[in-house]
Amino acid sequence: MVGGGVIGLTTAIVLAEGGRRVRVWTREPAERSTSAVAGGLWWPYRIEPDALVGEWALDSLAVYEDLAARPDETGVRMVEGVHGETRLDALGPWAARVPGLRVADAGEYPGTALWARLPLIDMSTHLPWLRERLLTAGGAVEERAVTDLAAVDAPVVVNCTGLGARDLVPDPGVHPVRGQLVVVENPGITTWLTSVDRASQSSTYFLPQPGGLLLGGTAEEDAWSLTPDPAVAERIVARCAALRPEIAGARVLEHRVGLRPARHAVRLERAELPDGRVLVHNYGHGGAGVTVAWGCARAAATLACPAA
Repeated sequence: MVGGGVIGLTTAIVLAEGGRRVRVWTREPAERSTSAVAGGLWWPYRIEPDALVGEWALDSLAVYEDLAARPDETGVRMVEGVHGETRLDALGPWAARVPGLRVADAGEYPGTALWARLPLIDMSTHLPWLRERLLTAGGAVEERAVTDLAAVDAPVVVNCTGLGARDLVPDPGVHPVRGQLVVVENPGITTWLTSVDRASQSSTYFLPQPGGLLLGGTAEEDAWSLTPDPAVAERIVARCAALRPEIAGARVLEHRVGLRPARHAVRLERAELPDGRVLVHNYGHGGAGVTVAWGCARAAATLACPAA
């Protein structure tokens, strides 16, 4: 297994708990991966193909609903919130199977919106929990850079390298979508809210996590900078404060930047290395790696080891 973010660790867990011997090689610990910067709200966002994403997301939703019974341990909570500027008829068939998803009323959002109670995942807790679950299942994690998939000494190699697949495969279709967040002291907000325009590089959302209120955000195509932009941060806070005025005076705790590993469609398929060994690709999840992690992990495990 190459890649130790949420996709790599989840896939490794499914394989290890299925009785397979699993080693994860990762360039950096999960706490420094792109997954660690994720807002953590379950929702299919900037990910294709629609025909498959819904099932992957629903498979993952069922897992997170179970994990939410132990939030302090797993980092998963079920939290109410509103998706602004969103209509049911604009979503795929999967939406009809999300428990409780409904049209928001006027008191919940001043426009077209959907109300839902969804998993909100604290990645600072969830990623270490995933790693410990893998170790408990007999897996191993090693910090080790990989520059050639064919050089990985394993009968089956699973590639979960996200943006790294651009050079490693190589796959020039993988590209970054830069996301910037601001973390502030939570002034008492207990629900999440999003207002996202897929055609715009900016969006508005706030997510109440244990470590603070996460404010977002941006979606800048092909932008590689990991340095927070102070002007962008100011605009993020202003947009969120326009919806909840108490955010305006909240003390800033942290600035975060992550690069979503985008692709025209998730690459989840079985291939071969030059010497005939099995290679499974599982990358290109854009802004929804957390949302589809378990569904994609199960599909990848079946491709890697059909009896798993």
